[in-house]
Amino acid sequence: MTTSLSATSIFISFTELQSFISNGLQAAGLPSADANKVATLMAEADLQGSDGHGVIRLVPYVKRIMAGGINTRPNIHVVNERAAMAVVDGDNGMGHLVMSYAAELAIAKARTAGVAWVGARHSNHAGPASLYARMPIAHDMIGLYFAVGNANHLPPWGGMEMLLSTNPIAVGVPGADGQPVVLDMATTVAAYGKVKAKAKRGEMMPEGWMIDRQGQPLLDPKRAEEGFLLPIGGHKGYGLALIVGLLAGTLNGAAMGKDVVDFNHDDVTPTNTGQSILVIDLNAFGDPTFFKAAVAKLVNDIHNSQRLPGVDKIWLPGEQSEQRRNAYAVSGIPIPDNLVNELNTLALELGIKPLTIAQT
Repeated sequence: MTTSLSATSIFISFTELQSFISNGLQAAGLPSADANKVATLMAEADLQGSDGHGVIRLVPYVKRIMAGGINTRPNIHVVNERAAMAVVDGDNGMGHLVMSYAAELAIAKARTAGVAWVGARHSNHAGPASLYARMPIAHDMIGLYFAVGNANHLPPWGGMEMLLSTNPIAVGVPGADGQPVVLDMATTVAAYGKVKAKAKRGEMMPEGWMIDRQGQPLLDPKRAEEGFLLPIGGHKGYGLALIVGLLAGTLNGAAMGKDVVDFNHDDVTPTNTGQSILVIDLNAFGDPTFFKAAVAKLVNDIHNSQRLPGVDKIWLPGEQSEQRRNAYAVSGIPIPDNLVNELNTLALELGIKPLTIAQT
């Protein structure tokens, strides 16, 4: 059930959102099991506050599926393999399915070899990086995820031609008492999904996210195509984006540089998206209990460390997302009402049940 949040947003339960997404994907042509898996991961993205990668992507996903740009019956399979590595061909399937397969394979290999690297090619956009970096945590393993973004929004440092993407990195580290450390970051100051989310909510971007082609700050997300994203840490972020692209794209035989397909403007051409996951089994280094206790101690030390004036709390990576998970599980997930309107228009076109908007 949904309830009103404000004039601009409503709350939608995780269950309703997951069901709506699944129904939409099935109506577009995905088998029910695949649609349910993708829908769960998309709803989890919204649940943790990664709203640039959740249900906001449903309309473009459906558009691409129905245009033939995504294979709804992919044969996801291993093409190269050794004891501690593999390369997976996603057969142009939904990225969530490809990366779930890759993560599960890496976990299985790491259980035997202690460490495993699995790369993917011929994949697609798979949502927030942290979803996959978190998967090994339940197995007392560390997960590191790398990906090539699905459109180039970043030029080389000092250049103007957009040859690189946001190329995200995520790391999931187990901690004691179910309190992991989870880093999820783009190699740009902001992920492009956040720019889309700002535009959907009618909000301006903060200075420092983007500049225009004259080098001036670009604040209106609806004018994003007039400029480009800025890398984190200046030239260092540019270098990091390049390296991530080489590891997640070039190494796997996936698109990189000029070969990256802008899925914002092309619904037909296969994107050949590249992703990689590295999994490390704590058991290979000793008793995981000692590692997780050490992580918990460090977390506690950081929380209790001296703060600058005006700082109420020192956060660790992933804590704010976990806070949102807990809050939204109770209150529901806030979705901008203009996005709800778009989704319900899609529902009408697909012949599925629309999202319920409570009368207040």
